[in-house]
Amino acid sequence: MDSSQLPLDLGHRPALGREDFLIAPCNEVAVAWIDRWPDWPGHALAFYGPSGCGKTHLAHVWQNESAAISIAAADLLKSDPDELLSLQKNCIVDDIASELLGSSELQRKLFHLYNYVREESGTILFTGQEAPSRWAISLPDLASRLSAVPSFEMGSPDDFLFEALLVKLFYDRQLTISKEVLRFLVLRLDRSFEAAREIVSNLDHASLASQREITIPFAKAILHKISTQE
Repeated sequence: MDSSQLPLDLGHRPALGREDFLIAPCNEVAVAWIDRWPDWPGHALAFYGPSGCGKTHLAHVWQNESAAISIAAADLLKSDPDELLSLQKNCIVDDIASELLGSSELQRKLFHLYNYVREESGTILFTGQEAPSRWAISLPDLASRLSAVPSFEMGSPDDFLFEALLVKLFYDRQLTISKEVLRFLVLRLDRSFEAAREIVSNLDHASLASQREITIPFAKAILHKISTQE
């Protein structure tokens, strides 16, 4: 097989800066709270919404402004809060709800992290598909604290944002796309960030593998291929 037919996965890195975040009615409230930091109503805030709605991107924007540390479930289980936040008192806890379910140890660790950040006058930004008040928490003290966290929903993109999102995703991969192909995709894809990312990734790889331009027939064939794999 000719080497030109083998696309190299060079680890595409999406643009996650403030200038790359697209503001629309479905996320403008969350963006406004990022702009207000550190003037938040307490030491914790949460953004929630469907997968791919932009929560992680917006968390990265806040991370750049606050120097926050991203903390995963594995980090919490391995280290104490004072070790995790020895150099910085702001942190992001991203999409941890499913791992908290049934893990009393992880819930206890998150409870201590919450208290530590408050005592040190730091800030926690939670993200998830549901508000923290709706997470399945068995530890009463943690449930009480999470239920008091101000939480703001981020919705799926509307038509305007979805089209702009596709343009951005193609641009991130240095791909040129015609208005005709763009409109073709907008009319046929589910209105979700996940669907947008999937089609752009598939078109990028298929175009590179075949050395073909992304046209409407080409995009139609890739959409059909994706649908038959579901």
